[in-house]
Amino acid sequence: MKRTTYREALRDGLREALQREPRAFLMGEDVGRYGGSYAVSKGLLEEFGEERVRDTPLSESAFVGAGIGAAIAGMRPIVEIMTVNFSLLALDQILNNAATLRHMSGGQVGVPLVIRMATGGGRQLAAQHSHSLEGWYAHIPGLRIVTPATLEDARGMLWTALQDPDPVIIFEHLMLYNLEGDLAEEAGAVDLDFAAVRREGTDLSLITYGGMLGKTLQAAGELAQAGISAEVIDLRVLRPLDERTVLESVARTRRAVIVDEGWKSGSLSAEISARIMEKAFYELDAPVARVCSREVPVPYARHLEEATLPQVSGIVAAAKGVMSHA
Repeated sequence: MKRTTYREALRDGLREALQREPRAFLMGEDVGRYGGSYAVSKGLLEEFGEERVRDTPLSESAFVGAGIGAAIAGMRPIVEIMTVNFSLLALDQILNNAATLRHMSGGQVGVPLVIRMATGGGRQLAAQHSHSLEGWYAHIPGLRIVTPATLEDARGMLWTALQDPDPVIIFEHLMLYNLEGDLAEEAGAVDLDFAAVRREGTDLSLITYGGMLGKTLQAAGELAQAGISAEVIDLRVLRPLDERTVLESVARTRRAVIVDEGWKSGSLSAEISARIMEKAFYELDAPVARVCSREVPVPYARHLEEATLPQVSGIVAAAKGVMSHA
């Protein structure tokens, strides 16, 4: 085991990809000389050179489009977008090209592209840098959406994503970059198909992903002190959604709380809630509850940002509310 951080685990994954796959290269704003906006790619330019680590102009539509073209031509581009908010400038390329070309070409043209981007709030970066839009992208057929929340997933999801013949978007929550822990020396590729049970429990299921996993596990610990056994499900992959793991958990616990940093209206939490109601309604002993961000642009002021985002206290309160149903 070695002591490392989420940021360093991501860098190790990038280094392995560039070493093992000669067709792979990294491109994006400030990924080279600056070392990445969140220092994930620091040192890789010196190690692999300008052909493999490419700084791009500040035009998301242009460099994502270039990545799509390179993927069609047989390369394995890894495109970094500085933050999910900026990805909207490339949404036409992602939705109308990357996600649709295999379908529109009758299977003749694939786009083996990996897009990485930071997501989420918590660092006082205000409304144009702090939103959680993973649920938007999970709405789009033709994409695979993954949300590494652990060191193992941060280290191992990239290599598996590079093997996918279709586009994969990796959402890295900005509050996780400094997450520190132990990682096995031999840690490598992980699957991109299944959710994970991060904590077993018998009384209710807490279903979450990405940056909310830590808060949800903390809430489960507080609930345990109150005599409530909470199972914690880390979705890991938002599209295709591993609903089997979710439904099996709900069938065991008979109660569910979904923790989603996105806004509640039209959110991923709404989709998961609907699937539980459609396929496990008669297993439930209480209505499904949701803990989401307040329906406002994420504020700059720290106390307002904290009030806007889901917090441990809100998760605990929602869980106790669900448990109050006979």
